[in-house]
Amino acid sequence: MKVTRQNKELIIQIPDNIMDIKEVQELIDYLRYRSIVSKSKATEEDIEKLANEIDESWWAKNKSKYKQ
Repeated sequence: MKVTRQNKELIIQIPDNIMDIKEVQELIDYLRYRSIVSKSKATEEDIEKLANEIDESWWAKNKSKYKQ
């Protein structure tokens, strides 16, 4: 593996026999997540509130699928 810096970017070279495409995509997704989170000004409280709102909304839309 090799990491170089070029034009304010890191270039990572990985031999193709140590990771499959799915693993590479997971790594890219994680790096994208870190980039987005690093710019966030949200507090833990804001994040928890949003997560709860998403959960409530999802259950409201999908609870009929799980009722017996």
